[in-house]
Amino acid sequence: MIIPLTNLPAFKQKALLWASTFNAVCYLDSNSFNDPYGKFDTLIAIGARAEVTEQAGNAFEQLETFRKDNPGWITGFFGYDLKNEIEQLLSSNPDGLQFPDLYFFAPEHLIIIRDDQAEIISSLPKFVIDHIEQQELVMPASQPAVTLEARFTKQEYIDAVTGIQEHINRGDIYVTNFCQEFFAEHAHINPLGIFTRLNDVSPNPFSTFFKWKDNYILGASPERFLAKRGSKLISQPIKGTAKRNPDAKTDEQVKHQLRNHPKELQENVMIVDLVRNDLTRSAKQGSVKTEELFGIHSFQYVHQMISTVVCELQDGLPAIQAIKNTFPMGSMTGAPKISAMQLMEQYERSKRGVYSGAVGYFSPDDDFDFNVVIRSLLYNSVKQYLSFHAGSAITYHAIAEKEYEECLLKAQAVMEVLGGLK
Repeated sequence: MIIPLTNLPAFKQKALLWASTFNAVCYLDSNSFNDPYGKFDTLIAIGARAEVTEQAGNAFEQLETFRKDNPGWITGFFGYDLKNEIEQLLSSNPDGLQFPDLYFFAPEHLIIIRDDQAEIISSLPKFVIDHIEQQELVMPASQPAVTLEARFTKQEYIDAVTGIQEHINRGDIYVTNFCQEFFAEHAHINPLGIFTRLNDVSPNPFSTFFKWKDNYILGASPERFLAKRGSKLISQPIKGTAKRNPDAKTDEQVKHQLRNHPKELQENVMIVDLVRNDLTRSAKQGSVKTEELFGIHSFQYVHQMISTVVCELQDGLPAIQAIKNTFPMGSMTGAPKISAMQLMEQYERSKRGVYSGAVGYFSPDDDFDFNVVIRSLLYNSVKQYLSFHAGSAITYHAIAEKEYEECLLKAQAVMEVLGGLK
């Protein structure tokens, strides 16, 4: 069933309000960003008629089986620690969230919004519309401030970066993504209210409200991990960040400086090379190419340097295998990839979990699209544990104090929504 929408924002709010009453929800919003590879403006998957929940071990194999049994739309997430299934790696840092490493569900109801129309894919489309229309939009109750604690003091972070750079000097790695957690224990939040505020404060092309039972992913991600369109694979790694300036003329100068900054260019090209290498495992010979190098894209708080790497998928290679061949994404690991992941396990103080993973969907035509879980709040409402990670690229030329400030810049929207950092 396709229905016209006269008030798109109200419809999306009501649909998400109703969807959030189910145990499984995946809301993906492009926030009207111009995306040549997007299939829709908004997708809302509601309720699980079938689901798969796995820890690292044979999770990808179990997802293959689940996909064969559910060839229509499925949505879900890959956790970063699936790396331990793909390579001989371990994750032993503290984990306050206890999310699974993989979760996907086939929805009972699906809503796809394009332009000013909503397509309802359900055995009970009128039931869906009626329940959405019955929702009353009320101002959410004010959220008490939640103060996040940091796993690192500024000096501890600087010391860790110095240690990482010693490994770079020795040639162990060239670049890595070093991440730190900000967290709150005994946190009481309204996940839907927080997501709504976050999406208002920091709209991004891969915004996510994901609910799995009592667990939530509240995301404002600007980054695509990997998409499949027909026989084409698309990856768009982000490396390079600059704080926006409210003065338009100065802001243009900031963009120009980012586009020509040696350290940012070095970061980006290293990760592009890594992504190109990852894609060769799934690509037809000679088909890997860089469609855009060092593109500057602007968001609410930051300018980002984004490159686009594409290839043609090998004939007969399963879509899930193509994801496994590139996971975790190069922008969140480093180069060489395995060495960087091993090293970050030593220097980081928390398990990444879903952070540095991916949320997205598979469609009935076997296309898929997954974001990178960054700029995202993770919440276990039973444990009352709230978590937010931020990372930055460490290279030989990195200045530790500036990398620390970059982490705080990336956390700015979340801090604004929650109330601050202790």
